[in-house]
Amino acid sequence: MTPMPLIFAATCDLAGKVRGKAFPAGQLEKRLKRGVGWTPTNVMINCFDGIGDSPFGALGDLLLVPDPATEVRADFGAGVTEHYMLGDITSLDGEPWALCTRSILRGALDRLKRVAGVHLLGAFEHEFQLKGAPGIRNQGFGREAFELQRRLSETLMAALQEAGMEPDSIMKEFGPNQYEVVVGPDKGVRAADAAVLLRELTRSVARAQGEEATFTPIRDVASVGNGVHIHMSFLNDDGSPATYDENGACGMSALTSAFSAGVLKYLENIVALTAPSAISYERLTPHRWSAAYNNLGFRDREASLRVCPVTAKDPASIARQFNIEYRAADAAACPHLALAAVVHAGCQGIEEGLTAPAPTEEDLSLLPPEELAARGFVRLPSSLEEALDRFQSCDVAKGWFADPFPAVYRAHKQAELASIAELDTEARCAAYEDTY
Repeated sequence: MTPMPLIFAATCDLAGKVRGKAFPAGQLEKRLKRGVGWTPTNVMINCFDGIGDSPFGALGDLLLVPDPATEVRADFGAGVTEHYMLGDITSLDGEPWALCTRSILRGALDRLKRVAGVHLLGAFEHEFQLKGAPGIRNQGFGREAFELQRRLSETLMAALQEAGMEPDSIMKEFGPNQYEVVVGPDKGVRAADAAVLLRELTRSVARAQGEEATFTPIRDVASVGNGVHIHMSFLNDDGSPATYDENGACGMSALTSAFSAGVLKYLENIVALTAPSAISYERLTPHRWSAAYNNLGFRDREASLRVCPVTAKDPASIARQFNIEYRAADAAACPHLALAAVVHAGCQGIEEGLTAPAPTEEDLSLLPPEELAARGFVRLPSSLEEALDRFQSCDVAKGWFADPFPAVYRAHKQAELASIAELDTEARCAAYEDTY
């Protein structure tokens, strides 16, 4: 019997998991208009496949409509072609659903255009690890360890390019079996789409070569974590860059300064959406090169928000390369939701007329609490429970999202926390390693 080719219509949900439904490839034109059926309560499925208390119950119907601009076809020689598309969740009338993560991001990007007249150019930089014992030990940034996975690396970069991304670099990172993969920036929603597709393709390439990849925030608290760094810059309608000003502090334009100030002001309130697992907070601690305070850094990898270096020399190229980097994120987060939270915080800074503070140049963990408070620094939440409380306590941050998002998100995460409540840290790390 000849197999029937199928296309998987997918959404990246509140848990950062890619779920959906497949349909015969011959129905594509119909499905691009009518989608496939979806259920509101699906939004309550957490990363461990538990279902939290749902406001929808068994009621309601939705559509998951695939977007051909996100199409991926990948054949890794196993005799099966992977074929899928990300899509939007809508009502039966085609209206965006309030809990569709792609629609949530579009709303944030529309706000950025309204308040600043610019478009976002973004890229997600990922770290992941291969499970199992390292083939060679003591190989932080090592050539030998890279060569062990050259085939995987080259296959992954080819798959990313075929999926419409611009491969930038891949390397053996510092941690055991840890790698970092970087793609070039994309405009708007496509930046988050690319992050989802990169994760899926990485897992598929690894599986095809007898490996298993995990993007878990941290496998072992005695070792390194796996972060996601979100790079952002701004473009005017004519495509000219709007991020850089040679006379601005750290090279930031007034727009970039206000946006950055908003991100820093509301960072403690959005980290529940950008680092949303129970073990994310084992990584967001001082001296892990991650993020622990709401500080701006100038080429400082301990800062939550970093002004990145440029390698260009001429002014026009510098302006195009100049970008800022949000570092308090990991791959337990849905990229669309994480980017939406950051963009909303930045827009709030623009609307409030804020100015970015001076970058820090010291170890903030050594400062007494009263000095931190006097300088406007806040220690980021040390647990998911605390992060959720800080999101819920901020009416401004909650107001960026349409009802019933704030309540649904909290219930979703509470169900996730309940499922691991009896586990110690090591067991929690193992559980997240298996799911991400």
